[in-house]
Amino acid sequence: MVAGKDAYLPGEGKNSWLTGTAAWTFTAISQYILGIQPDYDGLKINPCIPKDAGTYTLDRVFRGTTYHITVDNTAGVEKGVKEVTVNGTPVDSNIIAPLENGGELDVVVKMG
Repeated sequence: MVAGKDAYLPGEGKNSWLTGTAAWTFTAISQYILGIQPDYDGLKINPCIPKDAGTYTLDRVFRGTTYHITVDNTAGVEKGVKEVTVNGTPVDSNIIAPLENGGELDVVVKMG
């Protein structure tokens, strides 16, 4: 909604956070910038971040499994997953399947 010409501040945008904007902003940030995307086969981790973003951590619950995710961007790139480890073991994909009975996974994603 934009205030009309009779309003105290004509042209002012109103109620932007009541229209679904917050949900779409969360989706854009979490899935397409931080790169934590739900997928049919599991949780896909594919960040697209500024090259000076460094390292960040986050937790995500997906299909009953808690993922403790660390994204290491000491290489200073904007995109590209070089290596993924789950509970200290290297894996061949950036899609991490949830545990069958829930639980927790420590995931480290090295960009490069």
